[in-house]
Amino acid sequence: LSVASVEDPVVMSKIRQNLREKHARHIADLRAYYDSEIQSLKQQLESSHRTASSEDLKKINQSLADRDWCNLYVLNRCDQLDAALNEASARIKALENKNNLLEKQVADWRERFYTISNTSKVLQERLEEMRTAHKEKDNTISRLKSRLRELEEAFQKAYKLSDNKNTRLQEENKMFQNLLGEYESLGKEHERVKDTLNTTENKLLDANTEISDLKRTILKLEAQLKQVEHENTLKLRH
Repeated sequence: LSVASVEDPVVMSKIRQNLREKHARHIADLRAYYDSEIQSLKQQLESSHRTASSEDLKKINQSLADRDWCNLYVLNRCDQLDAALNEASARIKALENKNNLLEKQVADWRERFYTISNTSKVLQERLEEMRTAHKEKDNTISRLKSRLRELEEAFQKAYKLSDNKNTRLQEENKMFQNLLGEYESLGKEHERVKDTLNTTENKLLDANTEISDLKRTILKLEAQLKQVEHENTLKLRH
């Protein structure tokens, strides 16, 4: 048998079934053989009981006693082999159940690991998107600051040039106030984005930590699985 055939549960079940059937047939044949031998000796004893001498009767009785002892030894040995076979079958069944349980646990941990890995990838993508958006908003804030400085310079220049341009100054002041409000709004939004970014980074760290724990657990379960498979193979060979 190849190694793959030995590891196949279906093949091993068929092998055990064939061994049980052969063992049962062997025991039945032995019992039938010794029953026929005993019956034949009894018939010989009955046929020669009247004509045989005392010495012949002693030899026949001794032969019957020896055969009865041999028959009893064979029956006891058959019972021992049957008990050993049942014990080995129970041990193999227990190892198979343990093996199946470990395989199921490994599959569950792998599925959970894949799920967390996918979640980590999604969080990483969102983190990159938020970083890009944060960079764009920083650029917008820089442009607004530059525009604000230009307006301040224009306002100061206009104030120095003429005090009679109140209307224009009011308009520029209104524009300045609007830009200042927009700048403050963008500053608040920038802070919110930074808080969200920090929260996402913390979640990503937690996910990476859980992934590392899951990897260690999977490696431990796979080591246990290999150990059980090795014990199962040794039992099967025995």
